[in-house]
This record gives sequence, C-alpha cells and structure tokens, in this order.
Amino acid sequence: MPRRKPPRKPSSRPLSEVLGGGTSSASYAGQVWTVRSLRGNSSGKSYTCPGCQQQVSAAQAHVVVWPAEGLGDVTDRRHWHTPCWQARDRRPPRGSWR
Repeated sequence: MPRRKPPRKPSSRPLSEVLGGGTSSASYAGQVWTVRSLRGNSSGKSYTCPGCQQQVSAAQAHVVVWPAEGLGDVTDRRHWHTPCWQARDRRPPRGSWR
C-alpha cells in the first residue's frame, strides 16, 4: 500500500513570499504600489503599457503593478514594460494615473 504524505500546514509567510519572488513595494503618484516581476509565458495575451502606450506581450518579461492597500480587482492591475516602470518618474504615463 502506498504511503500518504502528511497534510500541509497553513503558511505563515508574508503575502509577498506567497505571491512569489520578485514582489516588492514602490511609491508612485502619491500612492504605494505592489510591484511583481513576471517572466514571459505562452498565454498569447497582450497588454497596453501605461508608460509608453505600446503593447506588452505576455511572452515578454515585464512587471505588474497594483495598489498596495489590497490585492485589488483585475481592473486595478497594470502591466508595464520593465524599463518604462523604472522611468516612471521621468516619463509619466499619458492619462493613466496623473
């Protein structure tokens, strides 16, 4: 008879660890944002980067940003090119948050 694994205990790790590596906080436009780095995948989705208004392919590495006061709704998340997010103070998004 095969052995069974013992049940897993609930995690007491912080939410940033549970969501995966690469999750951090950053301030922008007077708010605190949660930033998560994503690797590319083959889902075929594309998003519009608020920094440059160009397409961000899901196959391309990029960052997802949402308000830190909660996980928020799907509509609160924004997919940015990594260089656009890093230049957000020098090059604000057109009509998105400012």
